[in-house]
Amino acid sequence: MSRGYQGNIKTLGFTTLAFFITFVVWFNMAPFMTTLKKQFGLTNDEVALLAVANVTLTIPARVFIGMLVDRFGPRRVFSSLLIILSIPCFTFALSNSFTQLMVSRIFLALIGAGFVIGIRLVSEWFTEKNVGFAEGIYGGWGNFGSAAAAITLPALAILFGGEEGWRYAIALTGLISLVYGFLFLRLVKDTPEGVTYKKPKRSGALEVTSYRDLIGLMLMSIPLFGILIFQSFRLWDLDFISFNIMMIIIITLVVLFIYNLSKTWNVNKDHLRQGVPEKEKYSFKQVAILNFAYFCTFGSELAVVSMLPQFFEETFTLGVAQAGIIAGSFAFMNLMSRPGGGWFSDKFGRKRMLMIFLGGLAIGYIGMALIGSSWPIWVAVLVTISCSFFVQAGEGAVFAMVPLIKKPVTGQISGMVGAYGNIGAVVFLTIFTMVSPSLFFIVIGLTAVVCFLCIFFLEEPQTELAAAKAKEKRRKETVPSI
Repeated sequence: MSRGYQGNIKTLGFTTLAFFITFVVWFNMAPFMTTLKKQFGLTNDEVALLAVANVTLTIPARVFIGMLVDRFGPRRVFSSLLIILSIPCFTFALSNSFTQLMVSRIFLALIGAGFVIGIRLVSEWFTEKNVGFAEGIYGGWGNFGSAAAAITLPALAILFGGEEGWRYAIALTGLISLVYGFLFLRLVKDTPEGVTYKKPKRSGALEVTSYRDLIGLMLMSIPLFGILIFQSFRLWDLDFISFNIMMIIIITLVVLFIYNLSKTWNVNKDHLRQGVPEKEKYSFKQVAILNFAYFCTFGSELAVVSMLPQFFEETFTLGVAQAGIIAGSFAFMNLMSRPGGGWFSDKFGRKRMLMIFLGGLAIGYIGMALIGSSWPIWVAVLVTISCSFFVQAGEGAVFAMVPLIKKPVTGQISGMVGAYGNIGAVVFLTIFTMVSPSLFFIVIGLTAVVCFLCIFFLEEPQTELAAAKAKEKRRKETVPSI
């Protein structure tokens, strides 16, 4: 199969559907939290623990899955993820105790790493002319799986009937994941025919091309382990684990962090000592800035979607259903905004558009901080939707740039950037528990301002197309005039 239009669209469709299914499975618990609380007699702390369990391992999983993608190819990794993680989906549906729910949910958090697999796969089938738009479609429509779960699963539970209807609805998502995993393995290829899948020379850690970048990579790994230590503390604070267990987990994480630093050094020491050829070099600074940008964009989206129904309900004294519909508009914009962000990046420059979107994001959140009960509700909704456009378009702009940094390690870069999005969500939600909604929005807006300033240090990716144009320009300049 060539890089032709039809092949691209088919692969994009299969990959987006795979990502969509992972998000349906990942968020299949949310519509039934009230039901679970009633049937299992859960306390508010136990409900909070399930929510923590559903996201905790997603952070390291995105980094680890990114490594597997670069080494084994996205087709096999995505298929394996869908097939294997249907198992904890089934066990969750069959659970009869809080412990069983909790253990199943901890493992189901791994399916949230599916996002990074498709980033590499889509980048193999689209050129830099339209990869941003393609990644935007993949990210935006795949993300919609969370909304689809909220809309369809309660209706399916009612259709199945009885108090146990939720079990059948959740088990059905596991069955879909299992079946589609085998279909994906059969229907999708890693690359178009005649194109070689580029792998990193070494595995186990991201390859960098200078000692300064090596230090940067080590520093950027601190938050990845730090957030897990923080989540362990939360589990102890909610009385799910004892102090001794918490200390064992923390010590284990510290040991793993030290091992990670050692592995990073061992993977990079030889080729750095020998010197990296100029054509293989890339700047890790690019990755670090994109990490921060996704921290602000996707991190704030996850946090705001979690608190927005309550915010509208309390600010405008709305019913639960009305507040939910209005808040849902923030996530619904993903269908248009994320592809739009990728398309604008393809057409008008990736660095320029990312700066514009982050600027709009900062202004949007400051505007949301000003929303009060005296506002006409339609104005509040308009401000919210406008803000969500810049948030999700910014996400599209980030991943319009990620695949162009260095092809053989795209999976690992995607994994790190994606993980920072989840870190952002945890950080912003923690801040939300300590401040008012208005101050919460202001904090996000100010964080986006800092990120906006960092974008000045971001370099426009030197793509193959840009390199070819530059080469042609130099050739013409060297041709003597007659």
